[in-house]
Amino acid sequence: MKLKTKLSLGLSFLFTVILVFGVLGIFYINLLSNDAAKVLKNNHESLVYCNNMLKALENIAHYETAKSDFNENLKKQEANITEPGELEATKGVRQNYTELLAAPDDSSNYPQIRMGLQIINDLNQNAILKKNNIVQKTADDAKLWLTIIFTVLFLITLTFIVNFPAILSNPITKLTEGIVEIAGKNYSKRIYLKQKDEFGELANAFNSMAEKLDQYERSNLAQLRFEKSRIETIINQMNDGIIGFDAKKRILFLNVVAEKLLGVKEAEVMGKYSADVAVHNDLMRTLLQDGVKKELKIYADNKESYFNKDVLNVMNSEEVIGQVIVLKNITPFHELNEAKTNFIATVSHELKTPISSIKMSAQLLSDNRVGNLNEEQNELIKSITDDSERLLKITSELLNMSQVETGNIQLKLQPVAASAIVQQAVEAVLFKAQQKQVTIKINADDNLPMVNADQEKTAWVLINFLTNAIKFSPEHAAVEINTTRKNNLVEFTVRDTGKGIEEKYLPKIFDRYFKVPGSSKTGTGLGLAISKEFIEAQGGSIRVQSEIGTGSSFSFLLNIAG
Repeated sequence: MKLKTKLSLGLSFLFTVILVFGVLGIFYINLLSNDAAKVLKNNHESLVYCNNMLKALENIAHYETAKSDFNENLKKQEANITEPGELEATKGVRQNYTELLAAPDDSSNYPQIRMGLQIINDLNQNAILKKNNIVQKTADDAKLWLTIIFTVLFLITLTFIVNFPAILSNPITKLTEGIVEIAGKNYSKRIYLKQKDEFGELANAFNSMAEKLDQYERSNLAQLRFEKSRIETIINQMNDGIIGFDAKKRILFLNVVAEKLLGVKEAEVMGKYSADVAVHNDLMRTLLQDGVKKELKIYADNKESYFNKDVLNVMNSEEVIGQVIVLKNITPFHELNEAKTNFIATVSHELKTPISSIKMSAQLLSDNRVGNLNEEQNELIKSITDDSERLLKITSELLNMSQVETGNIQLKLQPVAASAIVQQAVEAVLFKAQQKQVTIKINADDNLPMVNADQEKTAWVLINFLTNAIKFSPEHAAVEINTTRKNNLVEFTVRDTGKGIEEKYLPKIFDRYFKVPGSSKTGTGLGLAISKEFIEAQGGSIRVQSEIGTGSSFSFLLNIAG
């Protein structure tokens, strides 16, 4: 049965109960009203007429009005004959009254009239008692039947009130419980209703939905477990230490490398607050510090190792829901850099002496005191001298680089013209620019003051900027060198029109060993770091501006010579 039909039947039942009880009440009220009206109209009026006639009879011999009153009430009584024997008694009163009027002096009719009126009174009084008994019986019957009907209807209605809401509420309660379970991801919940109405159909639809969700959850869970295992395998195979946190800084996972570095097992700290772990773990305490330097020296693999700290935020709809700390192992770069520095220092030092000897020998050969040389021999001597000068310059630059990388920078600060630094750098990269057909444009403010700088090292920085600009510029492009005065500083800027650098990489661009992903597979990522050290050692500052698709702008500022 449909729910709509049940509701219609329930409301129809209540309407029928009200209708039946109302009709019965009206019926018995009308019945009692009719019986009471008969008593008042018939018998009571006859008693009134008889009493009026008795009063008029007392004065009928003395007053004419008494005769008129008696006659009028007698007429009314004659028109109100309702009881057996009342007609004969009324006729007797009329006959005696007529004889009384014919012989007023004859007093024998008075007793007979009074007796007739008494008979009428007695008949109507008996009728009133009889009818009153009938009315009382009708009232008792009405009370009995109405009580019985009321009791029956009350019990039926009470049963209806108790049971009918349950027909609606029980399915709703079960459906609510099921929905709460589904909201709690308990997709095994089922609802069983034996009703063949809308609730039954809804329960079947709910069970079908829960089954589909259960199937999806199981398949999705299996997929998630597979992906989790795959990701864990990949993370554990990495040479970098990886530590994952949730939004509340609870530890979610450690890979094998991170376990070795921290000296703890993942199972021991998983789910714990990182601050609690840091109380007993120095490395964790260091990693949680925001101002900690990104390059860390950690004893690992039975030797001093170097790691670069990267902090990555896990985002969901612009909300931080977690964090990952990556400890990138840069020990091989340190080792290579140290070996390279030692090699450069050794080779440069070893080459400097024989090159100086070659230069000195060339100078001796060019001396006329040793002997006269022809023009061709002079040209060869000049060529040997120039090459020796160039080699000495190169070895000096290599020694300067090794000083930077070992932290022993030796500066020769003096007033230098900005144009001289720019000219030296441009001459060094001009051949490379011509090979790629890149134009170098030089823009400088008028009357630029001298800067307090080491010309060789500053030119080396500018050469590094120009080399990168040419490398990442398209063919036939232009690279600009701008020198401008800013208060007590002079700014050197190299601007290219290459593909640019993503904003997230800009804070790391001057870090050692950092290379922009996808930029180049060659190089160690030291050039910009060394440039930064050169400039800052001279009391200057270095910076970069870049946007994807619009190119990059590298610049440094040096103090004006006092």
